This record gives sequence, structure tokens and C-alpha cells, in this order.
Amino acid sequence: RYSKLRSSAIGRGVTSAHYFSSTKLSGRNNTQILCSPLQGADSANTLRIASCLSNIHGSSRFSPASFSMAAGNTTEDTSNEKKYEFKAETRQLLDIVTHSLYTDREVFLRELVSNASDACEKLRHLQAANALAANNNEDDVPLEIRITTNEKDQTLTISDTGIGFTKNEMIQNLGTIAASGSKAFVQALKARPEEDTAGITAASQGIIGKFGVGFYSAFMVGDSVHVQSRSAIESGEQPQLWTSTGEGTYNVTELPAETEQPRGSSVIIHLKDEFSEYANENRIKSLLTKYSNFVNFPIYLNDVRMNTVEAVWAMEPNLVSDETHEKFYKFIAKAYDTPLTHLHFRADAPLEVKALFYVPSFHSEKHGMGRMQPGVSLYCRKVLIESSSPDILPDWLRFVKGVVDSEDLPLSISREKAQDASLIRKLRRVLTRKLISHFATMARKDPETYKFEFFKEYGYFLKEGICNDFEFQDQLSKLLYFETSKTMNEELSSFDEYVSRCKPDQKEIYYLCAPSREIALESPYLEAFEKSDREVIFVYTGIDEFVMTNLSKFQDRAIVSAEKSDLDILSKKDDEIAEDKAADSSKHAGVLNEIESKEFCEWFKLTMKEKVHKVKVTNRLGNSPAIITDHESGALRQMMRMVDTSQQGAQGQSIPKQTVEVNPAHPIIYGLNEIRKSQPALAEACAAQIFDNCLVAAGLLDDGRSMLPRLNELLLSVLKGAAAEVKDDKNVPETVKSES
Repeated sequence: RYSKLRSSAIGRGVTSAHYFSSTKLSGRNNTQILCSPLQGADSANTLRIASCLSNIHGSSRFSPASFSMAAGNTTEDTSNEKKYEFKAETRQLLDIVTHSLYTDREVFLRELVSNASDACEKLRHLQAANALAANNNEDDVPLEIRITTNEKDQTLTISDTGIGFTKNEMIQNLGTIAASGSKAFVQALKARPEEDTAGITAASQGIIGKFGVGFYSAFMVGDSVHVQSRSAIESGEQPQLWTSTGEGTYNVTELPAETEQPRGSSVIIHLKDEFSEYANENRIKSLLTKYSNFVNFPIYLNDVRMNTVEAVWAMEPNLVSDETHEKFYKFIAKAYDTPLTHLHFRADAPLEVKALFYVPSFHSEKHGMGRMQPGVSLYCRKVLIESSSPDILPDWLRFVKGVVDSEDLPLSISREKAQDASLIRKLRRVLTRKLISHFATMARKDPETYKFEFFKEYGYFLKEGICNDFEFQDQLSKLLYFETSKTMNEELSSFDEYVSRCKPDQKEIYYLCAPSREIALESPYLEAFEKSDREVIFVYTGIDEFVMTNLSKFQDRAIVSAEKSDLDILSKKDDEIAEDKAADSSKHAGVLNEIESKEFCEWFKLTMKEKVHKVKVTNRLGNSPAIITDHESGALRQMMRMVDTSQQGAQGQSIPKQTVEVNPAHPIIYGLNEIRKSQPALAEACAAQIFDNCLVAAGLLDDGRSMLPRLNELLLSVLKGAAAEVKDDKNVPETVKSES
């Protein structure tokens, strides 16, 4: 019967999975069937299946009645359905909010100052909209925030001259966790059919709070909290006093007549003994400077104005002077230098942001001060959310200082971190592109400053970005500058400039790694490029070579090391000239012919069999006897030795067997071939020295001291030969000398 029902369902295009799923019951070996709510004929079929299963399994669990209950809204009787609200243990919830929500206790001051700023912003809007009672005689009281410390009584007071609370508002807002009065105020503004949309927008943008939990952060550091308040709206109501110890209950009463409370609210925190530091003026001053320095309203600490620096990033970019930028940079970067450049802009995608970036005139990493922390801080409505945020810019831009502020930024409930990771990634891409574009504009419009100040100081970070941030490799590669074989000393050239000077038939970009320009110009690897009149980029550090390896291409041109074998750099004409010269020279002494060259290569390979796996003749050399090709990077090898922790030194990084290319027209190779049979010991020493010379040219010789014994032997052989020539010269008769 069940099979027929199943076949019937499948015949209507419905699989058995639409009807039920089966899971093993804990501790039993039978199957539980759960039906999904079905309508109409499917509901009837569900009951029929239930009857079948009840007969098969002999269990009331599969009775039609039980399936009717499981189907829920498929039954006609829905009168038993009720909607219930979640309940919360108030004391436990308050404990979570006050002790587990924030990672750092010091943010309580940021939260309370933000609340005070919201109170002032609400009143400012009502005053601008003439929404207050005409008999209100406190309109001339300035909107401000005052903080008072009392180390003797161990209290901290945060007062504002804002909108204040009535008794009902105290109960509704302070007595209800996660009830945000600021959020409700903004929603009420937006719901009003007023023509002053600009005023509503300005007020909503000035409001900071949204979660309704910041006030309770006071209990992180306080034994008890007292809130005194006089409402600006209900000016005739007596000031109210709200008190609580944060243990689940609170009291509201009229403020005693002898206690003065002007318009607005005062939050008085009676600090716990272990947090008495927050009654210290200097401690509070540092926190105000860190978190709330750019709040819209004046903040006074013990009657001294704190927030004297304006939020420059919120100003119109074209209205900010260079002097203002310099002062603001020195403040946020805690620096004393003048920034090289700045980028001030606004963007509305992926969300509305205001950003202000500065590039210092120098960085500290080169002075051995350790790795720098990210230099850009994240703000929301001028209140610090995350100092030195690692998420706003990639790590290779850590030298940039500045501020990113967004009114629409999705925040965690503690307001210590941006919440939407995908949105932050999109924002990060936008900001990174803006900075790269700014650097490119700087290089185009002010090349001298870019090359000799910015790139000289921060080129390392751009190269780090190429190696780590593949998304922006192409854009960053256009910002790199190098010396080349055709530039004058210290003159720099970009990849674009290099390509513009290439011959039409050149399809590759060549580079050579050397410790300095002088050594690069003397390198045997450069000889072939000088013959063919091709330009070579000089790189001097391991990271430069790593950059070239990571890039691999620029504008469809392969980036190739000059130390690579089989480079197609000599034109056909050059090859023909070289072949004719070799053929002509082979007829005379001093050049190995084809047979001699082949025999010499075999002998050299056999002699150096522990270090060489291939030897061949090349025409790319002129003044050098031999080179090695297709070898590992000497600069990268040195880097690996620096980070090697095995304590094995050079023994832990043995050099693999190499490919040697010899110049058959060089006097050393020709002379070595002449003595390899007559003086085998000397010939072997010379072969070993030639190989070590190749390693030196390639930057692969780990320790030159290994050559000293052999060099001494070669010097001794030279001196013996020279002494023998002198002796023979003395024995020659004067008449022979004169005839000669």
C-alpha cells in the first residue's frame, strides 16, 4: 500500500522527499517519519500514508492524529495555536551587557560622551525647528558636555546641557535594556511629514547611538550609577534622579530640592576601587583625546576645553588649507614632520565614506624600530570605532596615516568593530584603488618628488604589495622605478619608459641583480646586451628580484633575468658576424676550434663533476671566460641564509650542480686547454678557480675564504714561472739578446 502511494506521488511529479525525511532515533533501531505541512489532496495523502505506516510498524506514533498535529496548519482546528514572546533573565542580561559586551573597559567613556552628544543634538534640532515651548527660558544655555573628576570621592561625572529626561523617559530608556532613545528619535523625525528634509537629515547624521546598550557600560567600572536630569521639553516637571547598582533593579525619584540640576542630564559614576584610575584627570584626558576628540559639541574636562581640533575629514576637501592639513596630520599621526602628500575625498560606494590620508615624509621601519602598525583609524560619525584598523587598508599600505569615517558603517553592538566583512572588503578595495591612483597622479604631475622622495622612502612597501596583493599587481607595477644600463647614475626609469625605448623586435624585459650599479656594469652577463644594444634593468636587493619573479610579465612582455641561458638577444646579423669572426680566428692561435671546444667542455665537466652537470660553448661573452646560467637567485639565496634558523650556515644550503657556458675565444680558456694535458694539477686548480669566479659573478659564492688556499697555489705557480723566465733570461748571452 505504501509503494502504491509513493508511485502515485511520483507520478504527479512529487518525490517521497517532499513528504518525509527519516532519521535514526537515539537508542532505537527504528525509523521516525516527519511529514511536512501539505495542502488539499496532498494532506489527505499524508493521512493515508500515516495509516499505512501505523499498520506496518504497529505504533501510535504513526497514527493519522499524530500526523495531523505535525502538519500544523493543515488541520481545520487552529484555535490552540498561540504566539509567545521570548523571555530574558534581566539580571543575567544586564550582566552580559555590562561585563561581556566590550573588550576594553575604557570605552565606557566613549559611550557616555556619545550619549551626551546625542542629547545635545536632539535639542539642537528641536530648537532649530522651534519645537520647544515658548516659555522655555533656558534657550541661551550653550550646548556642551562637561566632565568632572573627583579622586577624593572616587567619582566621575559626565554632564550635558541637552534634551534631558522626564520621569517616563527615564523608565522607558534607562530602565529598558537595548531601547535606544536616539534611534527612536531619528525614526520619529523621518516619519514626520515636514518640508525641512535637510534639517532632518542633518539631525539624523549627528545622532551617534543606535543600540541602546552604551549607557550600561558605566557599570563596568562603577559600583553604582546616578542619573540626574531636567527635561528641556517638560520644563515644568521636577528634575528626576535615577539610581542603580546594576544588579537588576533601579529607583526613580524626584531630585532633592537642594541639589541643583540645570537643563540636561548628569551621569555620576561611583567608581569601584580597582577602577579608581578613571577619577584621574590625566587618564580621562587621554581617553577623550583618543575616542571623542571630534564630537560636534564642546567637551570640557574640569572646566578646560578638550576637543579643540576640528574633524578636517568632514570638511569640503577644496576648502581645507595646507596649513590646516599639516596641523591635523601632526595631531592624528603624533608626528612632527610635514606630510609628503595627502588624499582627501568622499565616496558613496559601496557606502558613504569620508576619507583623509597622509603620507609621512619618512617611515620608522628603516631605523630598526620594528614593524609599523596600521596607520588609519576607523570612525563612525566622528567617534572612534577602531584605532589603527587592520581591515581598512592592506598591510603594505601601513605607512599611510589618516581617518576613514562612515555614517552608514554596520557596526558590532559594542561599536568596536565593523560587522559586515564583505562590505569592508569592498570598501578596502575602493580606498586602495584611490590611493594607487593618487600615487600615479603624483608620479605623472610631480615626477621629481615622486621618484626621489616618495619612491625612495616607500618603494619597498609598493614592492611588498606586488608580492602579497595580487589583485593590484598590474597597477602597482606601473609605480615602480629602477636604474638601467642606459640611464645615468641615480636616474630612474619606469617599466613604461623602458618599454618605450625598446627596439621593435624586442619582446622581453631584461633585468640583472647585482649589489651595486658599478658591479652590474662589470657583470659578464651584461656583455651580450651591450653587443646587441639592449637595455637592462638593474635591481640591487633580494626583494627586487622577488618582485620580478612575481610579476613575470608587464604589458604582455615577459620579464626575464639576464642570467638565463639561451637568450634570444643577438640578431641574425650579430650571429653571422660572431660566427665569421670565430671561423676566422680559429685559423690562428688563441681560439678553440669546434673539435677543441667539444673536448674542452668534456674535460671541464669531468674535472668539476661534483659541481657541474653541463658545459657548453657560448658566443654571448666577450671579456669573460665563462659564466653559469639558469641558476638560483643569488640575492634570494642570501635572504634565505639570513632567515635560516638551522644553525648549519652554508652547509645547510649546498649549491646544486650548475650549467657552465665558456667563451672559446678567451685567452684563459685557450691557455687552460693548452696545459690541461701537460700540467693536469695546475689545470684542475685553474678550472676550479674559473668555476668559483662564475659563482662570484652570479652572487652564489657563500664564503670567498674557501678560495684562499687555491689562490695561494696559483700565485705560487705564477711566481715560479716568472722566476724561471728571469733565470733563463740571465743565462742568455748578451750577443743573442742584442741580436734579438
